[in-house]
Amino acid sequence: MITGVTLLPEQPRVLVVDDEKFIRDILSDFLTMEGYAVRTASDGTHAVTELSRSHFDLVISDLKMPRMGGLDLLQHVAKLQPEALTVIMTGFGTVETAIDAMKHGAYDYILKPFKVEEIVHVVQRGLEKQRLAAENLRLREALSLYKVSEAITSSLSLDEVVATVLDNAIGEVQADAVTMWLDDGEGGLFERARRVGLTEGLSLNPGTIDAPLMVARLGLEIPIIVNGSDSWALLAEPSERPLVSLAAVPLRMQDRLLGFIAVKSWTTGKRFTEGQRKLLSIVASRAAAAIENARLYQDLQATFQQTIQSLATTIDKMDRYTAGHSERVAIYAMRLARWMGLDEAQVEIVRQAALMHDIGKVGCVLNLNKPGKLTASEYETFQAHPTHGKEILDPIAFLAPVIPGVYLHHERWDGRGYPLGLVGKDIPLIARIISVADTYDAMTSDRAYRGALPHEVTVGEIERCSTTQFDPDIANIFTENIDDFREDRRAQGIKVPE
Repeated sequence: MITGVTLLPEQPRVLVVDDEKFIRDILSDFLTMEGYAVRTASDGTHAVTELSRSHFDLVISDLKMPRMGGLDLLQHVAKLQPEALTVIMTGFGTVETAIDAMKHGAYDYILKPFKVEEIVHVVQRGLEKQRLAAENLRLREALSLYKVSEAITSSLSLDEVVATVLDNAIGEVQADAVTMWLDDGEGGLFERARRVGLTEGLSLNPGTIDAPLMVARLGLEIPIIVNGSDSWALLAEPSERPLVSLAAVPLRMQDRLLGFIAVKSWTTGKRFTEGQRKLLSIVASRAAAAIENARLYQDLQATFQQTIQSLATTIDKMDRYTAGHSERVAIYAMRLARWMGLDEAQVEIVRQAALMHDIGKVGCVLNLNKPGKLTASEYETFQAHPTHGKEILDPIAFLAPVIPGVYLHHERWDGRGYPLGLVGKDIPLIARIISVADTYDAMTSDRAYRGALPHEVTVGEIERCSTTQFDPDIANIFTENIDDFREDRRAQGIKVPE
């Protein structure tokens, strides 16, 4: 039979386990007078039931009891409530039994008959040890929070912000799963990302949050920490294992709800604390600002990209001979960058620079594709287009990485290019890549002053100029791979130079 007294939840909770009712009652009365919330159990089996129902800070257990003794109970405490301390009592104590109890994870060992004051002292000492451990944990969490906050606020990438928040929830809050929901811009929410830790070596389905219900709860501005079946009620799709605990915090900018973060635990005995929820709330407040900034930055990038795309298209349409040139150069340059082993972030910079490489021709007020040769004056004007391109892009901070490709794609390996006359590897890699791609497309396309050159002739010319005009390594990589690329394009029904 289990008996007990229900007291305020902020009181330290102690479970007394002994098969002698007299001892249970004495300890319960004295510990209650000392300000502890006490429950009692008549043996280890009853204690396991109580441990499954409620949280305890400390367990006082007799060593010898019917059905389940203290040593076996220690194993259950370690599994159900690993943070709880256990004190073993016995009237048959020896040094060997004390050592055995400590090996099984007991915090302390008391011989019967005992003085009640001795028990109270052990409990006080154990709970003080727990308090100091919790304080150290909070300090570590605060340091981690600072580092996470710095990482969040230093990024303008939405993906990086989301990943940082989710990784922190898994690692620092020790959640088994975490999910982030964001507004979709149309009055609803969608699951932006989820992360699942490994439990017993298996990646589990964490279930799907009932977003409207969660928003309704968050709208009441009541802290959300729910346990057991109460947490299951917040799932629209059940998790692979029943949840033990769920906590959620809003992502809010002033009065606007951007979404929420929810952490889940299905590990027995692992319930989220109010302290962890508050830490997550602080992270969420930083994350909300970073998410808003990242979205604004993405919108700004998209607007500029659309503007640049429009300008590049305008340049290509200045006459019928250059239609599609920038798009094709971007395709060739992107492929060449991949053949060279550049990572996808670098490949994207190459693509953007190639797309915009001729944007400076906006500043060249003449027909660059007239029949016949350009005059000396016209050629001088033409040579200014890389500089015009740099001047157009310089005020746009986030396009800084593409400027070397736009500004220097007419430099030559032998130093006879323009506008700076750079030599060899002094020319930025991005410009050396675009130089090859630009030349290939220009030679295999019709111009007012000549027809398109055959593919084989163009490849031969790139090979011939691979130590004068082009970086020889880049030129070789291009000529070695371009035929396979052309075959792939043909297989997709895309026209390629003959």
